[in-house]
Amino acid sequence: MTVKKSERLMVKFITNQASQDEIEQLTEWLKDEANQIEFREFVKTNYAIDTAMNTFDSAEIRRQLSERIQKENNVFYKRRFSSYYKYAAILVVALGGFYFYKNSNILKEKQNVVIPRQDEIVLQLDNNSEEEIDTADTRNLTDKNGNIIGRQEKNRLVYNKAYTEGKLVYNTIKIPYGKKFEIQLSDGTIVYLNAGTQLTYPIQFLKSEGRKVNLTGEAYFEVAKDKAHPFTVNTHEVSVEVLGTRFNADAYMDNTSTDIVLVEGKVSLYKGQKTNENQVYLKPGFKGSSIKGKSVITTEEVNPDYYTDWVKGSLVFKNASFEDIIKKLERRYNVTFINRNKMLGKEIFNARFDNEPIEVVLKYFSDSYAIDYTIDRDKITIK
Repeated sequence: MTVKKSERLMVKFITNQASQDEIEQLTEWLKDEANQIEFREFVKTNYAIDTAMNTFDSAEIRRQLSERIQKENNVFYKRRFSSYYKYAAILVVALGGFYFYKNSNILKEKQNVVIPRQDEIVLQLDNNSEEEIDTADTRNLTDKNGNIIGRQEKNRLVYNKAYTEGKLVYNTIKIPYGKKFEIQLSDGTIVYLNAGTQLTYPIQFLKSEGRKVNLTGEAYFEVAKDKAHPFTVNTHEVSVEVLGTRFNADAYMDNTSTDIVLVEGKVSLYKGQKTNENQVYLKPGFKGSSIKGKSVITTEEVNPDYYTDWVKGSLVFKNASFEDIIKKLERRYNVTFINRNKMLGKEIFNARFDNEPIEVVLKYFSDSYAIDYTIDRDKITIK
């Protein structure tokens, strides 16, 4: 089978347009292990929700398919879905850890729609006045004296490149749940801010001192190189000092730990006042963690993508408890969860969602793990 034909069959199957004959051809093609690998990669790249499930029960998937067949009233849809059911065993094996979901006439079921709250991004100026940022705008930024200090380019603030010999003047950006934002500081450093994050920073750094900012929440830093002016990110648990590098800082106040993941370069971490004795150095691909109430900083090797893919819009859960997943979903979508299933809160999950609406995320957990829920506008109750 040619590459073009196999891709056409995969697309038709995933979008529920394949005939029974085409499904049979795809099933035969998937008997080859190399083709199964190709199929998994194709689904992952183009259509899949990568769940990397702790346990993958093909019998359960077939049961769900069977139930959906029974729910369909349209005879044509019943026939087509029965084709999927007939070949579910082979296709489930081919999918392995991938369980895809696509909105279609076949799979679509009536469900409530979540209506997230709509809060605005707020910029606090040096005189403590606050202004809302409309991410549809493009405009100049001015200080209290009317001087232009930068420019807003929709979902991004860019400060004028300059150092100052005067005193430091600070701005604070506050990102609500449900939104993300980007800032380019006056030294050229780019900061990607996740939902529920607050960053305080000088509109210009001093020539005579290092560059320092304060972070609560989560941000990905691409620090501009400047050996004469080290860059320091202060959080409530730990400080990060660099010269020029890329790293992710996860420092939400309600986290049990503050995690720093290094992508490129070199960073030092320390708690309290910096000394030669209390610094911990990270290499690329390592995470440094400071747990609340403990004085030590631990390190471990990790896959940085798990911790930085949020910048691209992905939600990645790696050995995460359902309680932690709920926290991230609340931040991402600006909704409130009420979990009445306390045992579920401690369960561990692995999942990945790429720019999916919250309804798709909820339906995945409902279909895959029999998690029942109700929706009341921006409130989701887990039963």
